[in-house]
Amino acid sequence: MRAWFSCTGAALLSRDVADTVGRLASAQAARGLSATAEQEAAWHAQVEALRCCVRPDWTVALEYDLVRLEKRIDAVVLTDRAILVLEFKAADASAAALARAEDYALDLHDFHAASRDHPIVPVLVAGSAGMALPRQPPLLWHGVVPPMRTSHAALAAFVAWVQTAIPAPSAPLDGAAWLAAPYRPVPTIIEAATMVYARNGVAEIAAARADVANLTRTTAAIDRAVAAARRDNARTVVFVTGIPGAGKTLCGLNTVFGPARQEGAAFLTGNAPLVAVLREALARDAIARRECSPAEARRRVRAALQNVHRFLEDNAADRSRLPPERLIVFDEAQRAWDEAKARAGTQRRPGRLTMSEPAHTLEIMARRPGWAVVVALIGNGQEINTGEAGLAEWGRVIAARGDWRAVAAPRATAAADPVQRLAEGAAPWLSIDPDLDLTVPIRSVRGTAAAAWVDALLDGRIADARAIAEGAGGVPFLLTRDLAALRAALRALARGQRRAGLVRSSVAKRLRADGLGPEISGDEVAEWFLNRWPDVRGSDALEVCATEYACQGLELDVVGLAWGNDFLPDGNGFWRARHFAGTKWRAAGRDRAFIRNSYRVLLTRARYETVIYVPRGDPADSTRPPAEFDAIAETLRAAGADPLHATPISTPERRPRLL
Repeated sequence: MRAWFSCTGAALLSRDVADTVGRLASAQAARGLSATAEQEAAWHAQVEALRCCVRPDWTVALEYDLVRLEKRIDAVVLTDRAILVLEFKAADASAAALARAEDYALDLHDFHAASRDHPIVPVLVAGSAGMALPRQPPLLWHGVVPPMRTSHAALAAFVAWVQTAIPAPSAPLDGAAWLAAPYRPVPTIIEAATMVYARNGVAEIAAARADVANLTRTTAAIDRAVAAARRDNARTVVFVTGIPGAGKTLCGLNTVFGPARQEGAAFLTGNAPLVAVLREALARDAIARRECSPAEARRRVRAALQNVHRFLEDNAADRSRLPPERLIVFDEAQRAWDEAKARAGTQRRPGRLTMSEPAHTLEIMARRPGWAVVVALIGNGQEINTGEAGLAEWGRVIAARGDWRAVAAPRATAAADPVQRLAEGAAPWLSIDPDLDLTVPIRSVRGTAAAAWVDALLDGRIADARAIAEGAGGVPFLLTRDLAALRAALRALARGQRRAGLVRSSVAKRLRADGLGPEISGDEVAEWFLNRWPDVRGSDALEVCATEYACQGLELDVVGLAWGNDFLPDGNGFWRARHFAGTKWRAAGRDRAFIRNSYRVLLTRARYETVIYVPRGDPADSTRPPAEFDAIAETLRAAGADPLHATPISTPERRPRLL
């Protein structure tokens, strides 16, 4: 049961208020939380207010845990026709509190199996100003309606109004069934990292949402491989494959911050923005929980989340050095550098490695006596840089060394591209476990068709993309040619405390003419993903764009994708890619696949809707001819992206946004 205490309306009315408050206090103590006189007084006022409005046949759930948000709903009242989500505040109503109530309701709608078919009404109960009924009640009481406000004294009158306004259902809402229904959220990467780091692993998030079991199987498969390595005193590489948005990073975080944390574990990635954002998020959370000082919090997260290039260079410099970790997670392992790239390094930092990154990784982890595990997370179709070695280099190194074994899903040996094949057929060092392949996209809360639609679109299979969209009843991709409409839609779609942001390809240089040239730098990325309006550095200020490099591995709730004329139809049913150099566009050549993969990354960043903006171009500017943008827009329409103006977007009362 997710609620600290629940009962029928009849039981709440017959039980003494002090008894109900005492049960809540006991539940709080059982969770290791300290009680305060202020909290008990607040519970007393809430229960008194609820006793004035509930009916005997209704159900009440108090302090209902929301795992994804790390919050609790003060009260959920289940009437015969609606789910009332109540947020109580002693002070006057605030925009932030109203948004929080709406966020709770949205969370139930998306992740609580018995909440999807009933009206959900978020209510802020605050102050003493009476009730503030909407100027126009919802025409359709379906899903999560706009949040509403009332006071403690007026709660009974407000609930009576809701009951009158909502049509009677064909079958009354069953309170007992609602309480027993599963609540299985899919948290964002930032939420997941915060939860598993604070709790040493969280079993609930591995269960995914109510209709997806893929993460559970993969998490169990990783645990089996780690247990076998420990039992056999062996060295093992566990390859976890999966499509974009299927939860690979989430599996990796749960592995690192779970039981393996006690024996030494670290999450390694070459994705510098991901490291920056997660480190800052974890440090802020530890500081807020008063776990330690700010300096100590940041020291701890630096050890848990490391840049893979720095990890390898630091350990490769001294071959006598034993790594403190027995288990590492290597994020986006197919993007590990080959030997040439490892030796060359980057423009900012010359290389200090003498072998490929897979070779150095296994050499370093083999220094410790006893068992060791490398969990290699493999993302398909997201290679966006040259010098990436692919799975073949991992297989070559494992076969050559002879002191490592591996376990992987069949996908790891069946890729069309030989660079992404771990081995050619069976290999004595390789075991197969189908559970290590994540095939169900979970980032898109709206459904599972988005990933397949993106694949078909970018492959040039436009008819297939349209069939996928029609078969799914639509995909969460909207199309507009109006920049102001894009921003307005993002603000309307980002209900509650959801986060919106603008993204674009790093190669789409001529979007600068539309005011979309500025992009976030490495120093700004943590604030962009973590800070909220009215902080203008946050993504929902909608002022600067994140490119594929800044947002790969991360996500937003609602995305505004500005589609440039760096990737456009070639007139023969395919796409062509190009770079902008000086004053002219030039064919991309070998980099075509990287530009296509950049759009794959950008199209799969949203948990909810992606609004695609295609500029109109300028006939007086040879670098932005309108015909090119018209062709892009027409291709997206033909593939099944819905025109924005044809899609109704509710604009509930919410916290202030930029105008």
